[in-house]
Amino acid sequence: MDKHAKISGQVKPYEHHRARMLISCPDGPGIVATVSRFLYEHGANIVQSDQYTMDPEGGMFFMRIEFDLDQLEDRIDSLKQDFAEIADKFQMEWNIFQLSRRKKLAIFVSKEDHCLVELLWQWQAGDLAADISMVVSNHPDMKEYVESFGIPYYHIPVTPETKREAEQKQLEIVNGKVDLIVLARYMQIVSPALIQPYRNRIINIHHSFLPAFVGGKPYAQAYDRGVKIIGATGHYVTEELDGGPIIEQDVQRVSHRDDVAELKRIGRTIERVVLARAVKWHIEDRILVHQNKTVVFN
Repeated sequence: MDKHAKISGQVKPYEHHRARMLISCPDGPGIVATVSRFLYEHGANIVQSDQYTMDPEGGMFFMRIEFDLDQLEDRIDSLKQDFAEIADKFQMEWNIFQLSRRKKLAIFVSKEDHCLVELLWQWQAGDLAADISMVVSNHPDMKEYVESFGIPYYHIPVTPETKREAEQKQLEIVNGKVDLIVLARYMQIVSPALIQPYRNRIINIHHSFLPAFVGGKPYAQAYDRGVKIIGATGHYVTEELDGGPIIEQDVQRVSHRDDVAELKRIGRTIERVVLARAVKWHIEDRILVHQNKTVVFN
């Protein structure tokens, strides 16, 4: 028996007939009415609906709908096929996600464990409605801890000389097996070879000092400058280093009384909370990406 009880994989009874629809399209009259009518005519009951328009005159429109439909598993394909005509009419980018089909996560980590531990704790508690399929690391340090949860741990060392080979192994491990990659303080630059097949499906966390205090020892640099606010940013990974669409941020005030060790402690707390929020919102289908920005229905 695993040391840590695994309860997160349980699908709640209502989730077997519940789905979420995400829509983004040019704004215009009749979108909400048409989508609502479509679901009504197919026997679906809307339990939650959120929408946002960037600009009613020529801007983009975003919508998230959660609905119940009896015999969803048998009817989901025909529902998608019927909705395609409406999607074409309104030039929609859209998708429908079944709650019973939980997203599969891969967590990448190096030596710092605070973000990983937070994700595992929330997953074990049932607060992350997903399955953690694996943890991938360039160090062996957390192998025993992760495996105590019954989660496979892959140690793939990375050096400048072996980086390309290591990335190929990572791709082979995750390909077709996970829906989301979480960089939980994974201290390596991810290459385009991994980013492209997982566009808007890789989440990273870093301190919010950027673009100031670049390079090593950012908290020591911040201490030397006497910063008064520190924080963290969770974002999707793109080819631009730390420049992807921002999902979540948070900050905390600090003072001259806080030394470098205390700044790091505060920073770690913010990082793990912000990353967990970003992951939770992604697996709950609350995020729509437009260009380099996000709309988050939280």
